[in-house]
Amino acid sequence: MPDPVAERLGHGLVLGKFYPLHAGHSNLIRTALARCDRVTVQLLGASQESIPLDVREQWLREEHPTARIVSAIDDAPVDFDSADAWDEHMVLIRALLPAPVDAVFSSDPYGAELAARLGARWVQVDPGRRFTPISGTAIRADVPGHWWALAPVVRAWLTPRVVVLGAESTGSTTLAEALADHYDTEWVPEYGREHSETRLGGLDTPWRSDEFDLIVDRQIALEDAALRRVPRPLLICDTDVLATTLWHERYVGPTPTGMLARAAAHPPALYVLTGDEIPFVQDGMRDGEHIRHAMQERFRQTLAGQSVPWLEVTGSVADRVSQAAVAIDRMLTGAFEFARPLEQQAALDSAQL
Repeated sequence: MPDPVAERLGHGLVLGKFYPLHAGHSNLIRTALARCDRVTVQLLGASQESIPLDVREQWLREEHPTARIVSAIDDAPVDFDSADAWDEHMVLIRALLPAPVDAVFSSDPYGAELAARLGARWVQVDPGRRFTPISGTAIRADVPGHWWALAPVVRAWLTPRVVVLGAESTGSTTLAEALADHYDTEWVPEYGREHSETRLGGLDTPWRSDEFDLIVDRQIALEDAALRRVPRPLLICDTDVLATTLWHERYVGPTPTGMLARAAAHPPALYVLTGDEIPFVQDGMRDGEHIRHAMQERFRQTLAGQSVPWLEVTGSVADRVSQAAVAIDRMLTGAFEFARPLEQQAALDSAQL
């Protein structure tokens, strides 16, 4: 039976898939931390699940740094009515424990059986999820609709990025801001422009390769910060690492292998290339119209040679937003697809017998 007495306990255990980590999980862990001298959180994932185990472990460590986090793949059948299935799970659960457990914390009734098998007390937290009405199943079915239940670190991993890029004076910044307004979300400005305005020697001083490494570092840092605060799962970025490699090529020479590798390791969900059919505007920071079309063609070639979907938009700002939105909406439709967790797959297999 659940333990109604909030007495101090020694070693507490919280067990779950955290697929993904959500507010209900965190409430459970924080309750255990408040009542126990130490808490072990066991992350037991299945091989078929599409969020990597190390990613979920990182989430737990960031959100709950005072808990002991351990993880393992557990592909044993999920059947709470099967003694054999329980026996198979318990081998792994016991192997991951550093010491005997005094209390098992869970919301769901399986906690009673787990506690009995460990010779521990069951502490049921928020039965029926009345105070934190959320589940991993609900989130996997509708990520945007349950955005409130996800911690910043989880949001950052789940949020797709759309990168707007193009040659000089093609309206990429204007479009990035307009798309962010259209989707009521955040956008990340181009750090390279800020660096150009403040670099020693101004624009007349030859560029160095290490400056582009700095620009990449700062651009990614701006993205990472924005990914944690987006009000919905979509981030618009004005340029990215891939675009920076082309500007390195333009101002310094062949792009270093390391920078190309960083671009390959940091792909967005979609690229939007702004067309160069609009009039060129010199703002004092640009090379000039004489190289714009050549750079635009280089962008086209580069985008065509990589695997991320892309499109080129033209016309007025409203026209460009409309063209980009069709592609973004299509991308978002398939952005949040998860492999079935083991228990759902087992239920499906059983129903098909």
